[in-house]
Amino acid sequence: MNAPSEKHYQVLLVGGGTAGITVAARLRRRNKGLTMAIVEPSEKHYYQPLWTLVGAGVFPKEQSERDEAAFIPRETDWIRERVAAFCPVENCVVTASGMVIRYDYLVVALGIQIDWGKITGLEESLGRDGVCSNYAYRYVDYTWECIRNFRGGTALFTMPNTAVKCGGAPQKIMYLAEDHFRESGVRDKSDVVFASAQGALFAVEKYRKTLEEVAARKHIDARFKLNLIEVRGAVKEAVFEHLDTKEQVVVPYDLLHVTPPMSAPDVIKRSTLANEAGWVEVDKFTLRHPRFANVFGIGDCSGLPTSKTGAAIRKQAPVVVDNLLAAVEGKPLTAKYDGYTSCPVVTGYGRLVLAEFDYEGKPRETFPFDQSKERLSMYLLKAYALPRLYWGAMLRGFT
Repeated sequence: MNAPSEKHYQVLLVGGGTAGITVAARLRRRNKGLTMAIVEPSEKHYYQPLWTLVGAGVFPKEQSERDEAAFIPRETDWIRERVAAFCPVENCVVTASGMVIRYDYLVVALGIQIDWGKITGLEESLGRDGVCSNYAYRYVDYTWECIRNFRGGTALFTMPNTAVKCGGAPQKIMYLAEDHFRESGVRDKSDVVFASAQGALFAVEKYRKTLEEVAARKHIDARFKLNLIEVRGAVKEAVFEHLDTKEQVVVPYDLLHVTPPMSAPDVIKRSTLANEAGWVEVDKFTLRHPRFANVFGIGDCSGLPTSKTGAAIRKQAPVVVDNLLAAVEGKPLTAKYDGYTSCPVVTGYGRLVLAEFDYEGKPRETFPFDQSKERLSMYLLKAYALPRLYWGAMLRGFT
């Protein structure tokens, strides 16, 4: 008999974001008899891909927010706590309050951790004096304030040397800002600089070529192998480390949009579920943990060699559900994830390149035309169709 501070479920999902809710909804549709719970402390759920367009003044940020309670599947317990420890040998997790939750099967869907504090001076500077970021609901409004009030000078946009949510997002807001600078008549007295720790604008050649053409057309100064390490807000200077030479490079700015470094959540890093890099270790095809057969990982927290996007989760979720249910029934795991991911790269107001590719970097395009071309139709898809698909279908377990 369980102690009062303990609970037990057939399936326990840790994390109630895109991955956790999508898997829970699909599991509930497939097997209504499972005892299931979601551990998630947040009262709100956010459609974060919209924040690029919020930061560019297209939508109010409130349009990206819903109540978490509206998406918890029926007959599924919502445990409104934070997980403090994973104990996979004992088949349980421990919450911050000390509650022990035991499980037969565990799905880890904790997302990615934003490490604001790893850049010296960033937390003190963010949200004031021209330092902005689209990577938090509380700050995204300030991005638009900075862009619309920009009167010239250096507009600096950064990309870190870590994995990030949607690898194209740091560029999207830059292209939109450059468009707005033209519309507001300040482009001729502005320098737009993209300082990236990466070695190129995009990893997949087909889409990289288009984005290089976009950057050239917009006269964007793209600088690579530069990793932001310090923000000196008082004097408006950004300090970078050149990843090859290890020299420090100081770039003055008038507007600074920071894409912060990100990593696996600390609770995963310190657990036996983690791989060497701190992410949940999973087989890249079945998404099952190689050492704990009743554990599955999905989404941004997993150690999968693909971009961390909501589109990737949409393809991972059916694989997790199929394989978890097969495991419950003692059957072989036959569902396979091929690394599909998608990054809709906004290249301006009304223009978008829809990049879709797999583990091998091969394009996996949905539409019967060349998606490496900038298109209004794909922009409208991102701005209007995909949010409806997310709220109305994906989080309900339909797609």
